[in-house]
Amino acid sequence: MKKIFITLAATALCVAPTFASAHGHEDSHANPCAHSAHHTAVSDKVIAEQREALAKSTKGKGFGPQSPRDIDAVQGNNQRIFSEAPASTAMNLCNIHFHKNAEHKAADFSIYAGNGNGEGYQSGYKADASHLSSTELAPTHGKICDSTHSTLRPGDTIEVHYVYTTAQVKPGKGLGSCFNSDIPKQNPQLRVETQVYLLVNDKHAASFKNLTKYGKAKSGLYQATGIPSNTGTAVQYEGSTTGPGYNEKGSPYQVSWSVRPHVAKVNIATVGKWCEGNDFKEDHGHGVRNLVKNLDLLSKID
Repeated sequence: MKKIFITLAATALCVAPTFASAHGHEDSHANPCAHSAHHTAVSDKVIAEQREALAKSTKGKGFGPQSPRDIDAVQGNNQRIFSEAPASTAMNLCNIHFHKNAEHKAADFSIYAGNGNGEGYQSGYKADASHLSSTELAPTHGKICDSTHSTLRPGDTIEVHYVYTTAQVKPGKGLGSCFNSDIPKQNPQLRVETQVYLLVNDKHAASFKNLTKYGKAKSGLYQATGIPSNTGTAVQYEGSTTGPGYNEKGSPYQVSWSVRPHVAKVNIATVGKWCEGNDFKEDHGHGVRNLVKNLDLLSKID
């Protein structure tokens, strides 16, 4: 990972995506420098051109493996391997946020949402909601986590990122919270514990408040305490930050990923309540980066 960029955060200029925006936090809802939203899906040609631009801008430049990916496909040709981050239990939780639709792909969340607007919205992957009952799919009263780009509805899929760092920090807003501003030259390791959820209108389903709980462990490290333990063994791989800001350029940041392969149901009302107020100042689902398919930009999954 390159040196910490915290000092750049104060600039008023619209520049290339920072670490925070690159990980799905760049959109017109939160960033006036982002492109305006389009509400019609772009053509396959646009996505193909984005993939071609990514391949061209990274070829021979020494970029490490990228994210997101299909975690069921283990192939990868990228040889720029970096040191795997420690287990999350030996790191500090620094941020929790979620993306509308899954950025990663797996058997349980493999339904393509479509090309979207070309800027990360209305794209990604969905879990199968066809088995949900009419009660679980009943409309909500009022809009849930509403933004310029989308509103959450029963049957929707979200991918939650529980971000960990080796830096000595407290959990907070944005991924800048994963760096210690008192040590500007520190280069912390990062790990993202990842869980995909299916939203249901069911008060008996899991509460997002509980799923996002965190506290200090006896070790003194901040830990997320509500991540489900029954959604399969997490697939571990080396990759990068995500977010649509890197659809056409490589992310230089190194991230160890732990992606759980199975989906859990969550009460959509509790997600809406969380969006109304949480320690991370999150109020909507972020956009997704195109799934990385270029084997030269993927690490091999052991």
